[in-house]
Parts: sequence; C-alpha cells; structure tokens
Amino acid sequence: MIDLMPSIFIGHGNPMNALLQNSYTNSWTALGLSLPRPKAILAISAHWYLPGTAVTSNLLPPTIHDFGGFPEELFHFNYPAPGSPPLAQRVQELLTPLAVKQDESWGLDHGTWSVLCHIFPKADIPVVQLSIDATESLQFHYDLGKRLAILREEGVLIMGSGNIVHNLRRYAWGKADVPAFDWAMRFEDQVRALLNNGDDESLIHYDKLGADAMLSVPTPEHYLPLLHIMGTRHKDEPISFPVEGFEGGAISMLSVKIG
Repeated sequence: MIDLMPSIFIGHGNPMNALLQNSYTNSWTALGLSLPRPKAILAISAHWYLPGTAVTSNLLPPTIHDFGGFPEELFHFNYPAPGSPPLAQRVQELLTPLAVKQDESWGLDHGTWSVLCHIFPKADIPVVQLSIDATESLQFHYDLGKRLAILREEGVLIMGSGNIVHNLRRYAWGKADVPAFDWAMRFEDQVRALLNNGDDESLIHYDKLGADAMLSVPTPEHYLPLLHIMGTRHKDEPISFPVEGFEGGAISMLSVKIG
C-alpha cells in the first residue's frame, strides 16, 4: 500500500497568532508533532489571490508582511524556510496544459508563515506557494486539488490556509473571544457534516447553501483553499478536525486533516 502524506486545511485567523501562544497555536504545534516529516510543503494561501496560476520558484522565498496596522514586532518576524524550484517545476508538470507561471516576486505570506512557524518551527522544510486564480470557477479549484493529489505519494504536504467562515464586516473588533454568531456556527456545522458525508458537490457549490453561507463566505478567497484540499482526498479516506474555535464571532479557526 502506498504511504500517503496527509493533507491539511488550516484556519489561520489573525496574523498575530504567529507571535502568540494560545489554544490555536498550541493545537498547530501538536499537529506538527503528529505529522510525518514532509520532503516539502505546497501551500495554498488565501492571501495570494490574483488573475492566473503561479508557483513560487525562489530558492530563498522572502517572508511577506502583507497587512497593515499591527505591532512593529510582527513586521520583523521572519520564517526563513527554503524554497524548492524542483517542486515548482513538478507542480507545473502536473497542471499541464494549464499555464502556470514560475514566480520569484512573491514569497511566503502570512497565511503560510503564521501557521508554519508553529507547525514546523525550525523552518527547515522547503515551502512553495501556489496562487489562487481569482478568475476561475469553484469547480476549477477543486479539480486542481485532484491533479495535485499525487504529490501526497511523493512526500509533499499539501496545505491550504484560509478560513471556512471569514466575515470581517461582522467581526467583533476588540472582542476576539466573543462566542460565534449563530449563522457562523450553523455554516461551520454544515461544512463539517458535508465533509464527513463526502458531499463534495455541495461544498464546491457553497454559494447554493443559503443565507448562512453567504454571510460566512462573502468573498471566496479564504474558502477556496478548502476546495483544493478536498480535491486531494481519496475515496473513504478518514477526515478529522484537529483545531476548532472562533475569533471575533465571525472567523472560524476550524482545521481539516485528511489522512
């Protein structure tokens, strides 16, 4: 039987989690200790959302501080993981004939490094980021995950980073520990049930799931990494939720592990 590297979706939340020790970061640390050591990581972050598909091909990808209004300490944070041009090339091959650009202008954004600094704190595993194409359909992103799934057989950890519920307009600013809003909890519960039931079709077309879904996913970029990870799942493969909780009532920190 082929050994499969797990694949994971991480609810990353506030970039300040990079500097904090809390229930989420403790769970990320525990997750890292439970995972087999990957040869490399392919990260799909909500924060590299652009027209087109690209992969980072830097030997030494920079730590990108793609935010504003946070303490100066966060802007000095560095996650010095190496890149992997061979993995970038492999991603291009697997996605052919889709045009995939090798990109050295990007690096590791906070959707990637704010969680990897807890999961793999030594920063000694090569990391490549894959962009999210803002012009493509929901089905496209799921299908991309299916085409990349073979990387799990090659020792690559595929990691999506976003949030299943992400509504900053409804976020309770200054009250990070406020209970989840009813609509947010209902949608997260619905997503859990659909994942457990293997109902990929409903999850792909979340925009048909009603008002709770529209409040929970007002824009798609934080949800789409989940579709990539769903696409990597083999039939009847176990699924678990190693991290859970809400920030500000309107951001789900739920993580999903396949395998």
